[in-house]
Parts: sequence; C-alpha cells; structure tokens
Amino acid sequence: MADRLMTPQGRDLAYNKSNGTGPGIVFLGGFKSDMDGTKALHLETWAKAQGRAFLRFDYSGHGQSSGAFEDGCIGDWLADAAAAVEGLTEGPQVLVGSSMGGWIALLLARAIPERVAGLVTIAAAPDFTENGFWEGFSDADRATILNRGRIELPSDYGDEPYVITRRLIEDGREHLVLNHPLPLPFPVRFLQGAADADVPVDWAMRLLEHAEGDDLRLILVKGADHRFSTPECLGLIEASIEDVLHRARR
Repeated sequence: MADRLMTPQGRDLAYNKSNGTGPGIVFLGGFKSDMDGTKALHLETWAKAQGRAFLRFDYSGHGQSSGAFEDGCIGDWLADAAAAVEGLTEGPQVLVGSSMGGWIALLLARAIPERVAGLVTIAAAPDFTENGFWEGFSDADRATILNRGRIELPSDYGDEPYVITRRLIEDGREHLVLNHPLPLPFPVRFLQGAADADVPVDWAMRLLEHAEGDDLRLILVKGADHRFSTPECLGLIEASIEDVLHRARR
C-alpha cells in the first residue's frame, strides 16, 4: 500500500519511500506512466540492496495519485515533484528522470539546485509538448486543440489514447528549457537508446550541446528502444547512478 503526500496545491500523491544513506535517489516517471514501472521497481530493489535512500511517486493524474490525467500539465507535475523532493527527502538527491521525467528533473535542477546532487536521465524529453506534439500536429490537429481544447492520440503503450489538451501545450511553453540557459553544476549522465522511436537521438544531442556544466556525458546504446528496460539497460542505469554518486562526493 502506497503512502500519501498532500501537496501545497491540495493534490494527493501516492509514494513509496525507502530509508537509507544519502544522497538519496528520486525516480521521476514519464508521461502517463506510474511508479510501478519496470525501471522504478528495479531501481528501488537495487537501492535497498545498497542501503541507499530511494523515493518513487506518482504525479497527480497518474497511477494511484488523485486527479484526472487530462487535467494536468507540466507545471502541475513539476510542482508535484518539488513537493515530493522537499517534503519526503533530506539533503541533495540524485534525480533519475525517464522521458518526461527527464524534463521534470531539468526543471527541478533549475528551480531547487541546492537539492540536486546529480542527474541521470533516460530518453530525456525536454520541451516535448512543443517540439514533439505541437510541431508534429497537422493544421487540422492544431485547429482541433485550439477550438475544442483537446485532441486524442493513439498510444503505443496501452489501449487508452493520449488526451492532449490546449492547457498542456500552452503550459508547456512556460516551462521550456532548451531556449534558456541550462546550468547543470553537478554530475549528469544522459542515457539514450539509438532505436528510440519516441525520443529521437538528435533531441539528446541538442540537450547535451545546450546544457552547461563540467561533467556532462551522453551515452548512446545501439538497439535500445524507449523503454530502456532490458537487463543491459537497467545495469547501465545502475552504473550511471553509481558514477554520479561517486563524482558528487568528490
């Protein structure tokens, strides 16, 4: 049974927390995913074996948390993540962000850098509402969103379609990171599958080129897709977290 956190905005978030040494690890899930996914559960088990503090949670409208998915937006989920980090962890944390969670991790690094010891992103998708959805929409799709306030897109990860709202698009524009300076003054590892059909490799290259920091690395894995959940990929995530933790202590 998940524990509950009430955010300052009145949203009821589900979370699971394991106590241990710091810096702790916070897993930030992807768009319409939940904290019971393969990567989150694997890393929780791994962190417990290491005696390392670990936190996973569901954004509002996701998983076991309150709210409807289509009512949410990047700003809401960023606020949820900030509430979880600030309310459930102590000291700097290593943020592990998957897909949209990578965007959320970058926004947290910008908003509360003192609480970030390092980053590991997996198929990070910063600015995807603009560079993915909006740029990929036809004129008819854009008209539908502007006039009706929403559009439904087929999903490759379940039977239910993705509902993309006008609010999601417009709020996303208030949280872009690739058109502003992006200082990352701590160890960062960007992991990216070369066979990812959802987040193109050139997005990862653009992020690497745009971010500013002395210890940034992009690791490309040939054949890996967006799920990045094979035993080899999971092992690489573990190794990247260990690398970041080692360098964060220096």
